[in-house]
Amino acid sequence: MKPLYVVKVGSATLDRGAVHGEIAELVRRGARVLLVAGGAVGIERHYRAIGRPMPELRLANGDAVRYCPPQEMSHLVDAYERVTLPAVEEGLRAHGLSVFTAVAARGALVSGRANRPLKALTAAGKATVVRDHRVGLPEHVDTVRLHALLDAYDVVCLSPPVRDQDGGTPLNVDADVLAAALCTALDADHLRLVTGTAGLLTDPQDPASTLRHAHPGEAARYAGGRMRQKVRAAELALASAADVAITGPHTMAEPTGWTRFWRTEAPAEDLALVGRTVGVPSVSGDERELAAYLLHWCHERGITAEIDPVGNLVATRGRGPRRLLLLGHLDTVPYRWPVEWREGALHGRGSVDAKGSLAAFLEVLATAEVPADGQLRVVGAVEEEISSSKGAFHARDHYPADAVVIGEPSGAAKLTLGYFGLFKLRVTASVASGHSAGMDAVSAPDALFRALESIRTAVEKEASEALSAVIDVRCEPGHRSHRAIGILNFRIPPGADLAVLRTAALEHAADGLTVEVLRATPGHSGGRSGPLVKAFTRAFGQADIRPTYVVKKGTSDMNTLATTWHGVPMVAYGPGDSALDHTDIEHLSAEEHRLARGVLADAVRRWFALTDGSRS
Repeated sequence: MKPLYVVKVGSATLDRGAVHGEIAELVRRGARVLLVAGGAVGIERHYRAIGRPMPELRLANGDAVRYCPPQEMSHLVDAYERVTLPAVEEGLRAHGLSVFTAVAARGALVSGRANRPLKALTAAGKATVVRDHRVGLPEHVDTVRLHALLDAYDVVCLSPPVRDQDGGTPLNVDADVLAAALCTALDADHLRLVTGTAGLLTDPQDPASTLRHAHPGEAARYAGGRMRQKVRAAELALASAADVAITGPHTMAEPTGWTRFWRTEAPAEDLALVGRTVGVPSVSGDERELAAYLLHWCHERGITAEIDPVGNLVATRGRGPRRLLLLGHLDTVPYRWPVEWREGALHGRGSVDAKGSLAAFLEVLATAEVPADGQLRVVGAVEEEISSSKGAFHARDHYPADAVVIGEPSGAAKLTLGYFGLFKLRVTASVASGHSAGMDAVSAPDALFRALESIRTAVEKEASEALSAVIDVRCEPGHRSHRAIGILNFRIPPGADLAVLRTAALEHAADGLTVEVLRATPGHSGGRSGPLVKAFTRAFGQADIRPTYVVKKGTSDMNTLATTWHGVPMVAYGPGDSALDHTDIEHLSAEEHRLARGVLADAVRRWFALTDGSRS
């Protein structure tokens, strides 16, 4: 599923036009975009064009707000439909995008409830109660139709007002709050509230005073005027799993001017990075925002860092010939939930697999004493959790090293010496269309299941320790033939001969049956000798840990490197219980993270000391 951005942009920013290009860039990166358009400028233009005065109310606190009695609502709708939304569509179409625009009330895409009567002041300054002010809050979002629209168009743009769920005239709603409601209802990955300043300023007179990080309740004291609603909307959106930011000036491309909102605060400063790393969603294919956040984190600490051509974060200290690579990954498997620190543990997708490891790598990089002839590099790879392994292949071909630590959860007291490999097949069975009650009829699924079992037996005969599973099955009925397609996955032990396994599988191909090799990555396992394992062994001893050494049945980026990096020592290490990988109870304790970080820092120091004067 493509990542979903909800982007709220005011009409003044839309007027300047630069944001259209930034939205186009999101689409080019593979995102779905739901744009929420504010309308203050468009409303003013429309009212001037029709020669109608814009009514206002003066509140008890002295603020002036647009008065929206029932007779004004049709004019507000016209302002959006005749001025604001056509301009948005024109600006985005100029970038080659397909666009759907509508006020949210149309077809009840969004419905809401009216606010209570409003206390205001008369022209004479007397208090009065206004009962016909058609303003409310969004409450129901038609997620089915909006998801269909997002699948059909590059950009879907909505604006206020929303439909009154009680049947009255439409309700004006704050566009920022509308964006927050859409973000939560649609389970968006990212919410950007675009403004004209560099985020939320702690001093309105100082454009460089951006509040960089805010937790619930912290930002309101710095917000005045329209910014109050942005802060309110940002905090409302923290009920979702999205990462939330007020961005500016007029940009989503440069996070140095953002105020990021975090739903949970780390129990101590040394745990802030891991908490925030988990707090930025990064399902495979959507790693860019996390990479950008960590890039800035590195730059703040004087670390040389970049995002490479495939999207990997690459952070390096030192330029010497003795090169130690810490290879983690940015991405997670799908399905997120709001991140939370609870009872000394960080709960959230990726806390174990494997953002805890990546955060520890960066923390060690920031404090390590790298010798003059050394180089310590951290790579946060993309797409480790899907078959492409694009980030690891790029690292294999561009970032040579003398030893490697792979960032995967093993637990603070365990060192992984190797992994099983991956042998993945697509098997397709095709049969002529016909009634299942016919003489000797064999359905496509029947033919597929027989083939899968036969292939499984043949492969496991050549690699008796292999673990196999059918991980996907689907059927495709057709006019002339029916097809059934299955994905058969093998975890193969180090030393298994992939050429032999390939032959054993492919020889089952026949009329009506095709067998394709999707992935053939060998297993890899290193010994317990050599400077890298010794460095960890001594670090374990220093921490009074009696370690366990394992070869895991899963697969990691170690396997990808090992396809061409022959003789390079590699281990995997990182905090967390790997039994929690890919589960909905994934969590990492602060104690575990700190212990693993300490062991890693000591092991890195010891590796440079052990290899001094020779190549490992």
